[in-house]
This record gives sequence, C-alpha cells and structure tokens, in this order.
Amino acid sequence: MPLTAEEIRARDDWFRAHWSEHVPFNNEIGLEITDWQPGFVRARLKYQPRLSAHDGVFHGGVLASALDAVGGGAVAAGHDYNLGSRFTTVTMTVQYLAVAPGEPEVIVEGTCTKRGRRLNFSRSSVLTQDGRVLAEAILTVSASGERPRVGSPEGERS
Repeated sequence: MPLTAEEIRARDDWFRAHWSEHVPFNNEIGLEITDWQPGFVRARLKYQPRLSAHDGVFHGGVLASALDAVGGGAVAAGHDYNLGSRFTTVTMTVQYLAVAPGEPEVIVEGTCTKRGRRLNFSRSSVLTQDGRVLAEAILTVSASGERPRVGSPEGERS
C-alpha cells in the first residue's frame, strides 16, 4: 500500500533528524545541518585542528565526507519514500579547487539534480563564508529497499 503524503512528510522529518543528530560520523566531524528542503541541504562545518591536513587547512577526506553527507541528504530531502528508504552512495567524484588556510568554518551545499526510480543524482559544494568554492562533488545515490527502523525514535549513540 503506498504511503500517504503525511507518512512521506513524517519520513522526511525523520531523515532530517537522523542526518542532523544520529549519524555518528557526521557528529564526529561536527557537521551541522542548517537547511533541509526538498532536493536541497545546507550544512556548516567548523574547522578543528584534529580534522586538518596541515595547520589551519581542512583535510580533503573530511571535505569529501561532508560532500557525500550533504549530497546524499539532498536526495533524501523530499524523496518519494514509496521508492525506498535505504540510501547508498554508488559513485562520487570530487574535485578539490582550493584550500582556505585559517577559514574558521565552511558551508556545504547539496542539490538533487535528477531523481530516478532507484538511482538519483546530486551535486554538492564546499564554500567559504564569502562564497569561494573549495571543492565540488557529483554523486549517484541509490534509494531502494527499506532502511530498518525508519520512523522509530533514535536514542543517543556513543
């Protein structure tokens, strides 16, 4: 039986909370979701010395992880959950364009560029506060099958 519009909205709310509060790695790097709209997600990532490649510079792997999280989130945001709720990044291509020594935080934005029955596509960017692009990614994200416990309360994770 297809999900109602209300059930789809409830799942979208659940996934926003999940991405914001219950993905351990997002929490570990300090990724803070600040905007979650259908097909668009924005987050903030504060610089921490433990996440650096060199003094004052974000490690590229941290930026790639943030690009993946936000790009996947853009697919989840506004998704038709009748098509599945298990999101998996299938491919991701990252281009590093610049470094920003001393930048206290960056903005990460993701947009779902095409939705399919199973495969979805998104583009995400890491930006400085003044809008300079540091890195970009193109993702293919699979949405199929059912993720266990979607909609169930999630507790604190250690």
